[in-house]
Amino acid sequence: MDGGGSEQQGTVTCGSWIRRPENVNWVVFGTKQSTCSVLTVFSYDPNTTSLSSSPLATYVFEAVDGEPVSIAVHPSGDDIVCSTSNGGCKLFELHGQDSNVKLLARESAPMQGIGPQKCLAFSVDGSKLATGGLDGHLRILEFPSLSVILDEPKAHKSVRDMDFSLDSEFLASTSTDGSARIWKTEDGVPVTTLTRNSDEKIELCRFSKDGTKPFLFCTVQKGDKALTSVWDISTWKKIGHKRLLKKSAAVMSVSKDGKYLALGSKDGDICVVEVKKMEICHWSKRLHLGTCIATLDFCPTERVVLTTSSEWGAVVTKLNVPADWKEWQIYLLLLGLFLASAVAFYIFFEKSDNFWNFPLGKNQPARPEFGAFIKDSQPSDDRNIWGPVDM
Repeated sequence: MDGGGSEQQGTVTCGSWIRRPENVNWVVFGTKQSTCSVLTVFSYDPNTTSLSSSPLATYVFEAVDGEPVSIAVHPSGDDIVCSTSNGGCKLFELHGQDSNVKLLARESAPMQGIGPQKCLAFSVDGSKLATGGLDGHLRILEFPSLSVILDEPKAHKSVRDMDFSLDSEFLASTSTDGSARIWKTEDGVPVTTLTRNSDEKIELCRFSKDGTKPFLFCTVQKGDKALTSVWDISTWKKIGHKRLLKKSAAVMSVSKDGKYLALGSKDGDICVVEVKKMEICHWSKRLHLGTCIATLDFCPTERVVLTTSSEWGAVVTKLNVPADWKEWQIYLLLLGLFLASAVAFYIFFEKSDNFWNFPLGKNQPARPEFGAFIKDSQPSDDRNIWGPVDM
């Protein structure tokens, strides 16, 4: 395992990756310091699997805002929303490149004074923003206009987790009382409540993101057993479960391409599961020794995860999984296949008589040389071999 943390002072309370143009990735953290709370942006170096030692940009919260609670980054990488313990949510615009990066606060009246939000999430297409409060209040907003689609004060006892489906059609939300609900994002209409046994508590939820398997993954606590259950979103019926982490999960994440599912425990372990086989392919035990993992987020373009905890801060971990094909490798393979085909055709043409062992007839001319096909044809002086035609 390769890992690296940023040089930060104070306690990291939340974090997320930021995807920038040309496959560049940054990281944003909410941090509680001794005298204030700050939002900081760091660059990421894929060669060393580490974050920069100094931030690219910093925003200092006012004392009345309190500390950062949760954070979400728009799929474009240009907008960030952060919930604070006292001041509701703040919206930020990210401007500039490596040498001159700025975090600019933006007015967001519908999100001011709404209280601390346990969960924040943008839809995959970036057109909607959902907020889930500690008070159980659930909201779905159009983005960037922030027009209200759903404003449900009693959606849950207290929102535990939520996630948008790949097509941005559904929002799943879970409660601290163990229930889970599904909502239509277009109009905010509730679709269903997931069924569960009386001894089961649904805790975390993530939709599949590979585009082929329309599933909803949920962690379920059944007595002292921790399960990962799967619902078919075409029927909203549970189709199975499996013990993966084998302990209570504090956070769950799905990679951007949907190939991997990750679970972080309450005592600092993480496991990564290959969705196609539903088998663990990476373990990082005691990554945040004895501390609950608060953030678990897949890097948008690398097989790397970001984790944070109050005790150990931020850690970047390279996963021990098979490497993905790069775009240039695919083009090189196609070029190699084309050249191999051309060589095979030439050899076949040159050796075809010997290979097939066709006998030549008594008056059959020998096969023409290969050069005859590639030489420039000479124009014939006799352009009309049929002679004049009487009309």
